[in-house]
Amino acid sequence: MSKILVIEDEEALRENLMSLLDAENFEVFGAGNGKAGVELAKAHLPDLIICDVMMPILDGFGVLATLRATPTTTTIPFIFLTAKVDKTDLRQGMELGADDYLTKPFSRKELLAAISVRLEKQAVISQQQSQKLEDLRSSIALSLPLELRSPLNNILGFSQLLVEDAETMERQEIREMAEIIQKSGQRLERLIQNFLLYAELELIATVPERIEGLRNSRTSSAASVIETLALFEAKRANREADLQLELQDSPVQIAKGKLEKIITELLDNAFKYSNDLTPIQIIAAPAAQGYVISVTDYGRGMSADEIAQIGAYRQFERKLYEQKGSGLGLVIVKRLAELLGGGLTIESTPGKQTKVQVVIPI
Repeated sequence: MSKILVIEDEEALRENLMSLLDAENFEVFGAGNGKAGVELAKAHLPDLIICDVMMPILDGFGVLATLRATPTTTTIPFIFLTAKVDKTDLRQGMELGADDYLTKPFSRKELLAAISVRLEKQAVISQQQSQKLEDLRSSIALSLPLELRSPLNNILGFSQLLVEDAETMERQEIREMAEIIQKSGQRLERLIQNFLLYAELELIATVPERIEGLRNSRTSSAASVIETLALFEAKRANREADLQLELQDSPVQIAKGKLEKIITELLDNAFKYSNDLTPIQIIAAPAAQGYVISVTDYGRGMSADEIAQIGAYRQFERKLYEQKGSGLGLVIVKRLAELLGGGLTIESTPGKQTKVQVVIPI
């Protein structure tokens, strides 16, 4: 049974609407002003909202703006009721995200038709989200075994040699095998973490409450987190001399661990696809659109088609470069930035350089 919220300050009209919808087997509840309507919408999360434009305390435009700015209510279909439709009012409502207008007086047939159209559209969107999750599950099921095989084979193969022949091996040979096992284990761990994180982000994207929770996190000093992690990653890659930092500080709307993940993945790509003794530049500063982090390398670059086709489980020019990893790094950064209300852009010239820019809300 679909839930409908009616927000209308004229009591007789509100009661008539609620009675009509109740007779059509909808679960209906009503509010006599915009403020009460917003509270009911957040508490009950209706499947559709019917709202008057002119109301005391908070008018219909204010209701819509508030609900569209709240992750838990941002996608609820919204139909305005109005005594007249001025072009300016119509434009304002549509810009705020209204789905439809009904002009008073309207017939029962017009009302039910408008409701039917919006609920059907919402059902299609929900079905698409479900299909996306199913595609994600299928992709993980197909891709995960392939990605895990290489490091797992190294671990099993070299550990088997150690078990069988350790007594006849030189100390240096044993050490080399142990290092391969350790590196393969670390790679395996990262692969699993990235698959799980990507799946988690896609699930978060379908639950408004979890998006809101993600956006409520804070890091007080972005520059200190970036500097500490960048120096660590550069040292691990033996590229300390190549690292160039230009950082301005700001608090940012992201958990410290998620910010560290973004920087780790951006630097991993920059180190992986550029040669030693070429610069890796990190510039970060607050701007009008948010906190902007740019990572530039002077390596092999990316074509326009490669940039356009960023997707899960895709590795750029895998056959040519055979870089290890699932190719999920940039996808995770992009998805995480989008869920936070920011974004990712890439500028690249093949054979020369790549600049990846991430915007995080302040």
